[in-house]
Amino acid sequence: MKASKIEINGENRIKVEFPYNQVLASLLKQIPGAKWSTAIKAWHISYSKAAFDQLKKLFPEIEYPNKVSEVKAEKAISAPSVPEIVQPNSQRKDVSVEVIGRSIILKLPKNQLDIHFIKTLRYSRWDGKQFSWVVPNYPGNLDLIKEYFNLRIKNLLVHEVFDVKTSADSQRKIKANQLLIIKTVAGRLKLIFGFNKELSYHIKTMPFNSWDSNNKWWSIPYSEKFLNEIKTKALAQGLEIVYEEEVIRKEDKVKRISRFDIPNYRNCPDEYLRKLQELRYTKKTIKVYLCMFEEFINYYNTHDIIKIGDNLIIAFLQYLVIDRKVSPSYQNQSINAIKFYYERVMGGQRKFYFLDRPLKSFNLANVLNLDEISKTISLVKNIKHKAIIMITYGGGLRLSEVINLKIKDIDSKRMQIFVRQAKGRKDRYTLLSKKVVPVLREYYKEYKPKEWLFEGIKGIQYSESSVYTIVTKAFDRAGITKKASTHTLRHCFATHLLENGTDIRYIQMLMGHASIKTTEIYTHMTTKGFDKIENPLDGLEI
Repeated sequence: MKASKIEINGENRIKVEFPYNQVLASLLKQIPGAKWSTAIKAWHISYSKAAFDQLKKLFPEIEYPNKVSEVKAEKAISAPSVPEIVQPNSQRKDVSVEVIGRSIILKLPKNQLDIHFIKTLRYSRWDGKQFSWVVPNYPGNLDLIKEYFNLRIKNLLVHEVFDVKTSADSQRKIKANQLLIIKTVAGRLKLIFGFNKELSYHIKTMPFNSWDSNNKWWSIPYSEKFLNEIKTKALAQGLEIVYEEEVIRKEDKVKRISRFDIPNYRNCPDEYLRKLQELRYTKKTIKVYLCMFEEFINYYNTHDIIKIGDNLIIAFLQYLVIDRKVSPSYQNQSINAIKFYYERVMGGQRKFYFLDRPLKSFNLANVLNLDEISKTISLVKNIKHKAIIMITYGGGLRLSEVINLKIKDIDSKRMQIFVRQAKGRKDRYTLLSKKVVPVLREYYKEYKPKEWLFEGIKGIQYSESSVYTIVTKAFDRAGITKKASTHTLRHCFATHLLENGTDIRYIQMLMGHASIKTTEIYTHMTTKGFDKIENPLDGLEI
């Protein structure tokens, strides 16, 4: 750094020359009247004793001719005092530098000048847990740090082998010159390596690339073409390639994202809820949609919701199927919840995502025989619990329909149960059994419900979990080993009606099915007529 006297626009000034350095320029700006001249491509300050003294205090090693140092006191102008700032090399303070993979870790005593220098390095940050500065290990950053701190660096450690995070709960060691490629069960390639500008630029040109800022890795869709491209590029950069394939056991199923897993958990937008309510969706549907849409927006918690594109939506749906292993119905509901926001709330065009919707698995429900139903009911001693089980089975009711029954919905004269606003917001009538009427009357005299047919403490409507527990315990008491729940009673009602010869169209009406195809499932569950079929094995001479 050098200072000399010059004349600008008829005024004496002090010219300050030094190679471009943002830190030194920031210090120079603290001198009142400091200016940059594009004509002479240098900084210049007032030709006064106060300005010159301040210049020497900030830069003790500056070179200058005698005629500048002899600035007379009478020409001095008043200037505000500035706090003393220690030049980096004017006071020895030890600095520790550690290079680990993509990061340079700096540990040093607090000094505003040093901090200002570190902040000029792009993407530097303070790590409060480790009490150190973290600087990206970009090309040239380490050289800048060495040049700035110079003799103050007492410890410089460059790790040739360092730990990298390969998944949510596992780490491994790789060398600085290695590229770790992991083929995930989600059908993508994780690319983990130290900073390499050329390789990073190449990855950015590949379709559906993604950078994980938390774990510091790239990922791209898996294909032999992409894999070979990456290997060729890495070898050209002198990198050693390590290739692995991820294996996840069935028991390692990924859990749903929880609000406790994300520091800044995003709730569903208010307009999403209002639109659901405006279109009169049921409380249960609203709850499901809100839950599933929140999972989606928190999977991309750093993205603007409006700007999440189709490729990211498809990647999320693949995550649900491959990583979380959700059911086909869950996947369909999730697609509908996402589409609802972009199409109904935001008023966008109807979208079709290039991902095949899964076919629902054709799984037959367990059905109890008449003896098992009879045994289950007879062993229940509590009159309220017995009434709940009998009316559920005798009316073919859903769990939500049972708890929403009101006293006025029971018509003992016409022997009907009025089911109001059931699934699909549809009303219907179903059967009231003759055997359940006296049980209901006995229950009414003992418990005296006021509004709801089945009430809990203080007249509160019975909860779904309470009914579920009652039915499950009743099955256990009866020694039922089949997998059964409250909905099993509804399946039994339809199956037993079909076995008794009831027309399937009447069963459809009683069950509240929108399509006859749904009711036809029970034709696969009935065993009526099996006794008249002769097994071909029985006719063999063995």
